[in-house]
Amino acid sequence: MAVPTAAPSAPPDPRPALAAVLDDTARTWLDRGAAEVAAEPPAVRRLFPAARRRCGRGRLSGHWSVDEAARAVLLTALPLRGQALADEVTRLHRHGDPAEQRAVLRTLPLLDLGDLALPLVREALRGNDTTLIEAALGAYAAAHLPDAEYRQAVLKCVFCEIPLDRVAGLDARADRELARMLADFAHERIVAGRDVPQDIRPILQVFPDVIGEELQHALKEKS
Repeated sequence: MAVPTAAPSAPPDPRPALAAVLDDTARTWLDRGAAEVAAEPPAVRRLFPAARRRCGRGRLSGHWSVDEAARAVLLTALPLRGQALADEVTRLHRHGDPAEQRAVLRTLPLLDLGDLALPLVREALRGNDTTLIEAALGAYAAAHLPDAEYRQAVLKCVFCEIPLDRVAGLDARADRELARMLADFAHERIVAGRDVPQDIRPILQVFPDVIGEELQHALKEKS
């Protein structure tokens, strides 16, 4: 299976939802901040950390919290391209706290970075913060992670008990090799007397020849 050429859907533009929840003071701050970043890109280093304090931190949508969305507005205001944009985004991620890192990862699909942000995704996937792992596995990772790394990321989600419906692109990218890996995982769980996560079963069922009759029988008994 090759890396898909058609990228999964990017997250929604956060601006309309933000306009409905920010008060006049926060809206003015964000509008001025975006304009400042567009004129002087280094200003983002000062404004990006302040977004939660100035705009709030509640839930905005299924994809964004308020502070993540505000930070996305600042990031997408950057007039940089290519490596210059990647360098600035990497700086913000590396010097940011987990909330700032989540905002960077969730905004990647809205930025024209090609493969340049893959190191940030890989860094998140190497860690144990499940919120960062989940944020990293959005539309950007689904479009750019090589097959072997994408499969390992899915398997890590299963081990970390991150629901697979939060992994972007899984319907398109699940293949026989991923099913084989999940079948090995399911077999180990069954041998150990532990439950098999329900959300791996649809992938296994697409490739019944990979899981074999014995495992199919065991899965039915565990249903």
